[in-house]
Amino acid sequence: MEKDYNTGSLKPFNFDFIFDKLPEIKLLDCETHIHSFEPPLDSSDIGPEDWCNIAKVIEKNYPNYDGFLILHGTDTMAYTSSALSFMLKNLRKPVILTGSQLPIGDLRTDAKENLLTSLYYASLYNNNEAVIQEVALYFEHQLLRGNRSLKYSSENFDAFQSPNYPLLGKSGVFLNIKENFLFRPKENASLSVDYHLDKNILLCRIFPGMDLNYLLEISTIKAIIIQVFGSGTIFSTPKTLKTLRELRKRGTEIIVISQCLSGGINIGKYENSNIFEQINAISGKDITVESAITKAMHLIDNPNYTGTFAENFSKNLRGEITE
Repeated sequence: MEKDYNTGSLKPFNFDFIFDKLPEIKLLDCETHIHSFEPPLDSSDIGPEDWCNIAKVIEKNYPNYDGFLILHGTDTMAYTSSALSFMLKNLRKPVILTGSQLPIGDLRTDAKENLLTSLYYASLYNNNEAVIQEVALYFEHQLLRGNRSLKYSSENFDAFQSPNYPLLGKSGVFLNIKENFLFRPKENASLSVDYHLDKNILLCRIFPGMDLNYLLEISTIKAIIIQVFGSGTIFSTPKTLKTLRELRKRGTEIIVISQCLSGGINIGKYENSNIFEQINAISGKDITVESAITKAMHLIDNPNYTGTFAENFSKNLRGEITE
């Protein structure tokens, strides 16, 4: 972002002028090219169509570049990084997202360090092989797996966390990489981009005393992600069971994830989680909200996958869940 001095509000920054703001980019030991989307968007305006546009640019330019850095607003960066991780199959080059908490023209901006260090990570190779071969997110000295990250603070410079997976790297005097935690594609195949994204997904966070019947009024929803208490509990009443069974009878997929930032789902640990076994709900394990949503959008009715939705959602496709 940059400040609009007429209104005082922050507006999207035109990346075509990035070299004017950060001439140090030209000093890096790598050749950098800029692709700017028009018009520049506030990240709250970015959705599935824009994820596809980003993926198209990567697919088109994949043979010509060693790495890709996406400059992105912080509010939905975890959604974009999660979505791209599922769309970009057999990725062998770094795709890194970064942004800043303060606008790029601000005297105390964190944009400079985030952008320059991200470029270092995006150009990091060892024996002609990319060190990072996945979608990652860099912010305030920390390199996180994209589909494991979430924005937890609107004020702190270290705005992102990866509560259920270790850092991929940490920058200081040296660029530290945790090689044991890096993702590697299982297939020895070339990059393929799967643009399938179905928006008929609903996120439902339960609360004490909530009536789930309103879910029956939404007929177009193909999958519902339910954020439940703790490790998988819900108000286990006959009415709740009846509602959830009716949803399943309609063909609606039900995914269960935790409201807790750290930890995951353990169906069967408590009696009030057994209701999910009775309706054949899918355990989201320790997946983030952002990753659960984008993974469901990617998998629902996707003809490029064999097996059922439940089977594919339960798999660890891009390092998004702990096996």
